[in-house]
Amino acid sequence: MPIYIAGVDGCPAGWIAVIHELGCPASAMLRLFTNFNNLLEYRPVLAAIAVDIPIGLPDHIVTGGRAADREARAALGQRQSAVFAVPSRAAVMCTDYRDACAMALATSDPPRKVSRQAFNIFAKIREVDVLMSPELQARIFETHPEVAFWALNGERPLDLAKKVKSRPNPPGLDYRRALLRQQGYPDSVLLSVEFPKSKVGPDDILDACVNAWSAARIRTGKARRFPSAPGIDGKGLRMEIWG
Repeated sequence: MPIYIAGVDGCPAGWIAVIHELGCPASAMLRLFTNFNNLLEYRPVLAAIAVDIPIGLPDHIVTGGRAADREARAALGQRQSAVFAVPSRAAVMCTDYRDACAMALATSDPPRKVSRQAFNIFAKIREVDVLMSPELQARIFETHPEVAFWALNGERPLDLAKKVKSRPNPPGLDYRRALLRQQGYPDSVLLSVEFPKSKVGPDDILDACVNAWSAARIRTGKARRFPSAPGIDGKGLRMEIWG
């Protein structure tokens, strides 16, 4: 029986997923889910889901965030700013920016507020966190696209950014497409115009695709985990990033 895996990235329309049979990236297809629970209910059951969202939230943070954030950032060189320090769970649960900043100040050492960019994805972090359990971590894994591309690029940071001043950077996107094309991912996914760019950006698709590549590596025991011995949060979730 075929085994299916998925790479997932948050997007304005919800969650974009690249799904394919394990060992057959040429079979990849795009699926858009309005909420994360619908992804979990997808059939056939997805044996490994690699998603670009923090899983495992600390009660208190130190400089640089979780060990997973610090170690992944160290590997990325000039791309290290792509990995932000995950605030405390109490801060993430705040739906008001000022409240989130106040809670972040109270649960960090040295005290630090949250950026607007981080706050803007808190809703998606909460959406996943409410569903997650230690049991689900057997098939749902936190990944990060830049860490995945680092691994795909022979454990070397990419020279070109996918965005410049919050706008798509065509050379950076083309570079990533070329790496994924070498792994067998089809242009029907890599160059898809199935969804409006305002709902699913071209960078969202490429990030989901490289996350699918990571999901396959996780499933086959080839992926690298940051850190190698992760900490456990208050819900019993491992705080780790896979690449």
